[in-house]
Amino acid sequence: MPGGLVALLDDVAVLARAAAASVDDVGVAAARASAKAAGVVVDDTAVTPQYVHGLAAERELPIIRRIALGSLRNKLLIILPAVLLLSQFLPFLLTPILMVGGAYLCFEGAEKVWHKLRGHGHGHGTDEAAAPDENTIVAGAVRTDFILSAEIMVIALNEVTDQPFLSRAVILAVVGIAITVLVYGVVGLIVKMDDVGLRLSALPRKAVAALGRGLVKGMPKLLTALTVVGTAAMLWVGGHILLVGTDDLGFHALYGAVHHAEEAVHEATGSLGGLLGWLVNTLASAVLGLIVGALVATVLNLTLHRRQARAAGGSH
Repeated sequence: MPGGLVALLDDVAVLARAAAASVDDVGVAAARASAKAAGVVVDDTAVTPQYVHGLAAERELPIIRRIALGSLRNKLLIILPAVLLLSQFLPFLLTPILMVGGAYLCFEGAEKVWHKLRGHGHGHGTDEAAAPDENTIVAGAVRTDFILSAEIMVIALNEVTDQPFLSRAVILAVVGIAITVLVYGVVGLIVKMDDVGLRLSALPRKAVAALGRGLVKGMPKLLTALTVVGTAAMLWVGGHILLVGTDDLGFHALYGAVHHAEEAVHEATGSLGGLLGWLVNTLASAVLGLIVGALVATVLNLTLHRRQARAAGGSH
């Protein structure tokens, strides 16, 4: 009997170690998948504060909470089952779908660059002149988030296609929850930082008051920096997705050229080779993203202009 108990305890210990290893594997895979989606995450973080701009301070966090819940529903109840079924039964479609998402990222990034060069903002469909109610604000934000969330989940899925079905489901759920908490937690901090700064600036201690004034003055610069970083990340991630996707589909020339340039720089620059080689790949991906994004934007603009012209002609 004691021998049987010891054997049972040994079996339990083995299962516990296996479970712990599985948890570690899930954590590592989820972290890797989340990092790959960084460009979309930064853009999501930069975009969301625009939806509560100009609203009463006491309504900012409730609206962000509603948008976050809508984002979580998007990821877990709609996008997650769809991409899991796709990966299980139609895995050959993953690369083309991922490339479509990459092209969309490139389009968004190129459009932001164009609007910046022209001196106009880009509000993701928001209209600051109008004052819609909270339900309209939340609905518009959740629709935009659906597109970004779909890209995040497909990018993450592409990193864990070698995992079993159940592991993929757990990893993607972890990624969806973690990214939602991260994005909307950061957004909540950003939109309330002005209020924190104002309160600190009213305190009698000079150092604390100076910190508060610095927060108030620094927030617009932080939002601008987030927009720039988000745009650059979208072009880089989108271009890299297209670069790798063309290679996966059998068109090796473009990826091969970039890879050879990366290796040449790596070998020629010694201890800095890893960093400079990565920069070459990143810059090439961003340039490709900008070119593809500009082409997509041009085609869409021409198409929309033709439709508008036809509609105007038909109305006369």
